[in-house]
Amino acid sequence: MSQSPTPRIGIIGTGAIGGFYGTMLARAGHDVHFLLRSEYGAVVERGLQLNSTVHGALNLAPVQAYQHVDEMPPCDWLLVGTKTTANAELAPLIAKAAAPGAKVVLLQNGLAVEDELRPLLPDDLHLLGGLCYICVHRSAPGVIEHQALGAINLAYHSGPLADDEARLALAEEGASLLRSTGLDSAAMRDLAQTRWQKLVWNIPYNGLSVLLDADTQRLMGNPDSRALIAGMMQEVVQAAQALGYSMPDSYADKLLAATQRMPDYLPSMYHDFAQGRVAELHAIYEAPLSAADAVGFDMPKVRALYQALRFIQARQEA
Repeated sequence: MSQSPTPRIGIIGTGAIGGFYGTMLARAGHDVHFLLRSEYGAVVERGLQLNSTVHGALNLAPVQAYQHVDEMPPCDWLLVGTKTTANAELAPLIAKAAAPGAKVVLLQNGLAVEDELRPLLPDDLHLLGGLCYICVHRSAPGVIEHQALGAINLAYHSGPLADDEARLALAEEGASLLRSTGLDSAAMRDLAQTRWQKLVWNIPYNGLSVLLDADTQRLMGNPDSRALIAGMMQEVVQAAQALGYSMPDSYADKLLAATQRMPDYLPSMYHDFAQGRVAELHAIYEAPLSAADAVGFDMPKVRALYQALRFIQARQEA
């Protein structure tokens, strides 16, 4: 499958994730178009500012920015960097911004997010999942702070392609685009397994950062919280194994060691709760718990964390 020599790339949701990857793609010479809402004025005036400990201070200006999807040109690739909580309302925007046969990549956390979006999209669109391994957050309108990492793996979910090799080849096209920025990117065969692997990290660190009001350094530095993280990680690994996915028992230890080497970081869910936004509890907790329940596997530590987070969310909304 040949890659168009000049694919047009659209960013739906120019927050920390969309802004980071969109800026890197634009600076690598790609034709990138950004859909914004509240930050449109700031980005048009000052551009996108990426402050990266890895790549330095980068400014993208001017930005091909749009406040309304009707103003965007049709895009061959669409990277969706919004929260999963907005997927239902975003489906019409994605459909309008997509060129015929476009590739839509969800740069989102959690499980089964593609399953829920697929019925809302036109049948001719290819839907892929993008798994981002990155420490990044937005500090001000149009300003992105990048602390570490940046790898992104792609896997095909659904669309016109039925052949496994063709699906893998399309995911490789997207990975090649991202590698052109200097970032690591790979095409993966099994999207569900890849999402479960990321959940091993996301489930404990996202929720415990909120519940214990602590960053990764503090969570790793205390023996009780570290033991709790390890226990939750092992539950997620065992749930994935119960569902038939290949994951070694040592995977949790690998992620603990990697987190120990990371710079101090506050996960995205911490920022969601701190700023009073609706958190991605369904995609990161409810969906994995339901999938594990369906095969008779219980995750008591993960369930307790989910229940505590629901309590805090309900109290904020009251």
